[in-house]
Amino acid sequence: MSKEEKQKYLQIAYIALLFITLGAVLAAGILVAPVIFNAQNVLGTDILSHYQQGLIMTEIFLRLNWLLHLCVLAILLMELYRYKSFQRDMWLLVSAFVTVFCALLFTQYYTPDILAYQAKGPEATQTAAFEALHSGSELAFKLMAAALTILGVRNVQKIYKQ
Repeated sequence: MSKEEKQKYLQIAYIALLFITLGAVLAAGILVAPVIFNAQNVLGTDILSHYQQGLIMTEIFLRLNWLLHLCVLAILLMELYRYKSFQRDMWLLVSAFVTVFCALLFTQYYTPDILAYQAKGPEATQTAAFEALHSGSELAFKLMAAALTILGVRNVQKIYKQ
């Protein structure tokens, strides 16, 4: 297998990882969270408290964080390699930076702080400070999804131009 073929397969694997991560992010935010936080509509009764629903959602995000870290590593390696190889593209650089920044902000700042609030009990998660923290995490998550979309689409465009 030639060097060019290896690079093409590596790019395809990279793009697949980007879109798998995007799919997981969208699934967690659009499909899973609304169902969990509206479980009473599905079950017909309040079996879980809002706090317990939050604990379940946190567990999902803790598992998603592993994928986010893998994706961050792949983005850093691929985009730094491209930058050093003079394959520079402003859309790729900006979307890569935003994706990495928001993913690390979500996994390294928001997730631990949310866990700390949850460890204090249900009352702590009903404060204005927790709501502000949660709103910030949602914003970081949405920005990451948008940046991942741009990053993935731009990478696909680059493959088709080769």
